[in-house]
Amino acid sequence: MISAKILSREQLVKKLGLWRFKERKIIFTNGCFDILHRGHVHLLSKAADLGEILVVGLNSDSSVRNLKGIHRPLQDEKTRAEVLASLFYVNAVVLFDEETPLELIKMISPDVLVKGGDYKIETIIGADWVMQNGGKVEIIPLLEGYSTSGSVNRLIG
Repeated sequence: MISAKILSREQLVKKLGLWRFKERKIIFTNGCFDILHRGHVHLLSKAADLGEILVVGLNSDSSVRNLKGIHRPLQDEKTRAEVLASLFYVNAVVLFDEETPLELIKMISPDVLVKGGDYKIETIIGADWVMQNGGKVEIIPLLEGYSTSGSVNRLIG
């Protein structure tokens, strides 16, 4: 069941067609999710509450390295995808190699694009595109004290 939620873009397009036919509200968020922590769980569960289908875009290993440096990710993309897919409120996980999820957002055309409280609407990739196409953008407040980078920095100090 878990691996069935980890989809290629082609598989996701087929699922999106079915979900749209059934008039399901599709929510999209993305991230590296290197070490899944309470802050991630909070963000993802609040995102799932905004609709019926939660699709998570997951940065590939090479994408994470480009964003965070050569010592990241701490967990490989297969592990990160399986952990995300194991959450009951996540309906689909799709990897992306690009620096940003813009092409994925355009492909999905979510009803709601979700990011964490460390973003402002004008800095969210794809926000303008989603709103121009009738969707909404939601910013979920962060849980203070929970971040992968902060955890890594505390450990290696």
